[in-house]
Amino acid sequence: MISCSTVTKSEIRVHYDLATTFYRLLWGPHIHHGLWQADESPAEAQVRLIEAAAACCGLRRGDRVVDIGCGMGGSSVYLAKHFDCRVTGVTLSPVQRLWASCGALIRGTRGKTNFLRADAERVEFPAESFDVVWSVECTEHLFDKPTFFAKSARWLRPGGRMMICAWLAGPEPLAEADRRRVYDVCEGFLCPSLGTAADYRGWFEAGGLEFSTYEDWTDRVVETWEVCRRRVEKSRVRSLSAAVNRNMTLFLDRFTTILDAYKTGAMRYGCLTARRSLPRKESSLA
Repeated sequence: MISCSTVTKSEIRVHYDLATTFYRLLWGPHIHHGLWQADESPAEAQVRLIEAAAACCGLRRGDRVVDIGCGMGGSSVYLAKHFDCRVTGVTLSPVQRLWASCGALIRGTRGKTNFLRADAERVEFPAESFDVVWSVECTEHLFDKPTFFAKSARWLRPGGRMMICAWLAGPEPLAEADRRRVYDVCEGFLCPSLGTAADYRGWFEAGGLEFSTYEDWTDRVVETWEVCRRRVEKSRVRSLSAAVNRNMTLFLDRFTTILDAYKTGAMRYGCLTARRSLPRKESSLA
């Protein structure tokens, strides 16, 4: 795991309060990578990532889902609309909560979605509340990842699944130049740390879950940053960001950094799943 000690939680919240409009203009309704298969549009690639993640965790119609780091609510609304799931979305940003709630109302999923403004590391839910803990590109922002995994595992019903899409540090050992690339991504994108795929497996298992799958999607998501970089260059968004917040300019300038990190192997992008085991049936004596 590679850490960046300068990141604070208040910076993360302010970033998403301010950056939501930038994300919407530069990328679209989903604050996550696209998953490319051919020459589809970014919007189609974003939906493909949701569909692929749903397949990885065996999402079923009617599942109760908690979407940790729900952003503008794009994935939550999609799961409610297309999988008939009941979804509770959690975001640190009050701006994103408002955006998500309005989006659910417009798309007719208000009765199946509920959005909370809460810190994912402090929010509490009753034990065995959900069939799926779903988190796409949020765990990068958590400060105590092992504790979060242990806590969220308790929210799952027996047989429930956890699905995490995450930016990952490349497998160890990393060259010093690659470690620096990862650190620069952490700094620019306000990630307290980036774990490796092996770290995530360890956090799953320490939390009492059975590790299921890991799919490396790096080569299929890297186009995300090519698209974003082109859109920044063609627009005046960098000038606008300088007037809004210093960290926003750093964020935009690090688009090239994350692209390089993926291309050199310093970073990977993965979908990881785990399961809460079913209780063992007690054997009866004859």
